[in-house]
Amino acid sequence: MSLQKLKQRALTNPDVKAEYEKLESEFNLIDQLLSMRTKAGLTQEQVAERMQTQKSNISRLEKGNANPSWSTLLKYAHACGFELSLKPQKIV
Repeated sequence: MSLQKLKQRALTNPDVKAEYEKLESEFNLIDQLLSMRTKAGLTQEQVAERMQTQKSNISRLEKGNANPSWSTLLKYAHACGFELSLKPQKIV
């Protein structure tokens, strides 16, 4: 079974879907980080070097296993050649 099919199957469970939706913004942030690095053509090691940190810190950040400060996120974006900003979103 592919990961996508497993995800679709899991999300048919209302409890799983509710928890997944709670984490959606975190998943989106991780996707954005990976997209920035990929578009910049950089490895985790290169980003770490530009940020003057360890590759393991970049790995944790990209896996969502960190609680980064705004400063860390800005440094990551700048290391990849991007600007970072927050947009207000209407909460329903």
